[in-house]
Amino acid sequence: MSTLTPPKPDAATTAPTRVTLRGPVRVLLRVHRRPLRTGGAAAALVILWMVGLSLWSDRSSADFAASGCSVEHTVPRCGSTVRDFLDVQMLLNDTQNQAGLLLMVLPALVGAFMAGPVIARELESGTFRLSWSQSVSPARWLAARLLAPAVLTVAVTSALAAVFAWFWSRDDDSFYERAWYEEFVYGSLGTVPVAHALLGLAIGTLAGLLVRRTVAAMAATVVASGLLLVAIGALRFSLWPIRTDVVAIRSGYGVPTDSWSGAQGYVTSTGERLPAEVCREPAGDILECLATHGSSERYYDYHPASHFWPLQLVETGILLALASLAVFAAFRVLRRLHG
Repeated sequence: MSTLTPPKPDAATTAPTRVTLRGPVRVLLRVHRRPLRTGGAAAALVILWMVGLSLWSDRSSADFAASGCSVEHTVPRCGSTVRDFLDVQMLLNDTQNQAGLLLMVLPALVGAFMAGPVIARELESGTFRLSWSQSVSPARWLAARLLAPAVLTVAVTSALAAVFAWFWSRDDDSFYERAWYEEFVYGSLGTVPVAHALLGLAIGTLAGLLVRRTVAAMAATVVASGLLLVAIGALRFSLWPIRTDVVAIRSGYGVPTDSWSGAQGYVTSTGERLPAEVCREPAGDILECLATHGSSERYYDYHPASHFWPLQLVETGILLALASLAVFAAFRVLRRLHG
């Protein structure tokens, strides 16, 4: 009589295997190398264009200053000189608008790429099964598809935002004056562009897993990213405590230079706020009209320039929290659908 004894486990099979994402990431980069190279080349061209145009604008401004001509008082001999200078300044202004717009739509572009080609296409075509059958768990498969695009997104967006900040700071405001709180400027400076791009990436991942159709997932990502961009823009002014100045009527007070102005109106003796349109009588009767409302002071709400970084950091924190929530939801969806 013989007994069955289990074979001794092979040392090679029992040795713990180190779980890494190097293989899945390498496969992802190889499969999508063309669009990644195209996106990198486009970003490099945008950076080179901004740098070159800024240097050209500096030279144009120096030549114009040396010419002795003036935009306000043009003499016949300065016609072409003034026209050339204004053409360069107009091109600079248009490029700043376009660069700001690019950084604002970049999250939607990143999210659409993530939702369609990276996630939904594999789920739609079934090619994800090949990865999962090669000792790659669903969680590792998704983590690899998040890691590589996230690193590239942070690198490219940070480079674009840094160059845009340099590009914007070199503008001497001699022709087009830009304020830090303008939508195209604020959304392209600091940490906000990077956080928006990561949120777009997370939204695209979640949309790809939920919709699992390439075109539909891309469309859903663009719509969701656009709605979030509009929502955060509407809330931006209230993300940090607003500074309020209360002054006497006709005191000659003005909101500090380079401040982001908000609401303004009148204040009664009880502290009640009245809208600026409460009295529309002729100038001589405004004081009498306000006296009937018990008001002798005016209020101004605004953000000084020193609030730029507090606003940026609060918005960045909100965006990163939303991105983390979307990534968490994506892993939960993956686990519910595929175990």
